[in-house]
Amino acid sequence: MVYEAMLLFGVLFIAVWLFSTLLQQRHALYLRSALQDWLFFVIGIYFVWFWSHGGQTLAMKTWRIRLVTTDGQPVTIRRAIVRYLLVWLWCLPGLALAWALGAKTWMLVLIPAANAVIWALMIYLDPHRQFLHDRLAGTRLIRVAGLPPKAKSG
Repeated sequence: MVYEAMLLFGVLFIAVWLFSTLLQQRHALYLRSALQDWLFFVIGIYFVWFWSHGGQTLAMKTWRIRLVTTDGQPVTIRRAIVRYLLVWLWCLPGLALAWALGAKTWMLVLIPAANAVIWALMIYLDPHRQFLHDRLAGTRLIRVAGLPPKAKSG
């Protein structure tokens, strides 16, 4: 996830630059909600495109992981969108709870972190150790075989 975040940082940097330039955003709070919606859309396009066109982002290719349906078929755009929306359950319930409780200081970190830990531990409820969002979306992550060794030139 760290490698994926580093790659996504570049994509988001360009997206924020475009948004700020085209809409003449001169202050961080000006059009803040619109910027958040734009970034949600850009992140969604990034993941949905890669998942539905080969099943791998660049980071997933590096780690030899591919997203497929539960029966091993390529992921459709619709299924990729469903998975993208479900992945947000890693953090949104915790953030919503922190907001509802009026959390301050460290509680703003602990509540969403507890949400992520609980979500991650849900793999133990699945017999194939898949995340809940994959189970609900009808997808799974598989390992991709490595490259064959290079033939020696004579």
